[in-house]
Amino acid sequence: MEKRTSEQNHSHFSKIISSLLQWVLNISLVILAGILVIFLAQETYSLAQVLLTESNKASYLLIEKIVVYFLYFEFLALIVKYFKTNYHFPLRYFIYIGITAMVRLIIVDHSSAVNTLLFSGSILLMVIALFLVSSERLRKS
Repeated sequence: MEKRTSEQNHSHFSKIISSLLQWVLNISLVILAGILVIFLAQETYSLAQVLLTESNKASYLLIEKIVVYFLYFEFLALIVKYFKTNYHFPLRYFIYIGITAMVRLIIVDHSSAVNTLLFSGSILLMVIALFLVSSERLRKS
């Protein structure tokens, strides 16, 4: 009988700790979401400034700003999805963020053909991983 009580105490203690850590994680993610919203607002202002300037360099800067804007959106969407899916981060959202980040890197740093080829190869690998994660075969297993 003592063993059963000990197991029940351990189980109760584990539930308390996991609940406490879940609360810490949730509060931290809400704070992070607030910070991301502030940066998204700053990026919106910066994007508007780039749109209003008329220069040749502004087109590359505009494309870079748009991709950064999507990165903020994807991180916010990831946080929203986390709360909607009962505290779970879907893997494919991380892959989307990785693909977007690599596209941004190609736009920003396209001076070396070898680096651009390697970055493109990493995007291809992430697209293949996305296909594998999204395939019906994998979902069934």
